[in-house]
Amino acid sequence: MNVPIVRDLAGLRALTRTWQRAGEVIGVVPTMGALHAGHLSLVEAAKARADRVIVTIFVNPKQFNNPEDLANYPRTEDEDARKLAPYGVDAVWVPDGDTMYPGGFATTVAVSGLTEVMDGVHRPGHFEGVATVVAKLFLQSQADLAFFGEKDFQQLQVVRRMAADLNIPIEVIGCPTVRESDGLAMSSRNLLLHEQARAAAPALHEQMQKMAEGIRQGKPIATLEAQARAQLEAVGFGPVEYLDLRSVDDLARLETADRPARLFAAAHLGGVRLIDNIAV
Repeated sequence: MNVPIVRDLAGLRALTRTWQRAGEVIGVVPTMGALHAGHLSLVEAAKARADRVIVTIFVNPKQFNNPEDLANYPRTEDEDARKLAPYGVDAVWVPDGDTMYPGGFATTVAVSGLTEVMDGVHRPGHFEGVATVVAKLFLQSQADLAFFGEKDFQQLQVVRRMAADLNIPIEVIGCPTVRESDGLAMSSRNLLLHEQARAAAPALHEQMQKMAEGIRQGKPIATLEAQARAQLEAVGFGPVEYLDLRSVDDLARLETADRPARLFAAAHLGGVRLIDNIAV
């Protein structure tokens, strides 16, 4: 089955107008490509909820604060198309840079509050790039439903806030993190891990689980964090940017899990930045 790849906005809008006239529900799965089982689980969720499904593939330069990171980000469009073929998606939207950011482009979407912690601190400008491109993808696709993985939980909350604040008529749906058999959260960046780093990578999830259990037992978070950092550094992680317990709703930092909370982590391993989060 061939995957219908769309590269011009007029072509995409012609499709979505036809579907809307037929009263069909449109779902969108925004991605930067290098698709893995986590992305495909989002496609499955979209197929279950929507009549028509658009997968977007665009490596968004505005959300990279490190030019080297942008240059190294995996780009695998042909392989992505092969992976999507069995799912029967209705369109794969693959715009180029000039389509997304034409000459004279001068607008940025910024969400305050939620972006001033964790990745917002360690990746300056990242969430402005995310909010801007996702707002454009929502408007381009005219989708009714959007599907995002909970692995990027801060991003999920930023996107929800942005869509609500701008009255974009779309429901943003979070889907569970998909993990490798050894617990490592699936990520396109995992392709960049060398063999030794890949073998050590599951320690991040392991230490997070130990921290979460300690939090449930009422142990001091500062002690648990120090122990986890030491264990991660011993197997090759560094720097460990954060290991934070935060409120689900507003991402406020917590000392005890006295409301719905998640434990968030970001750490470098073998030159690759890994993130993860789990419910506590």
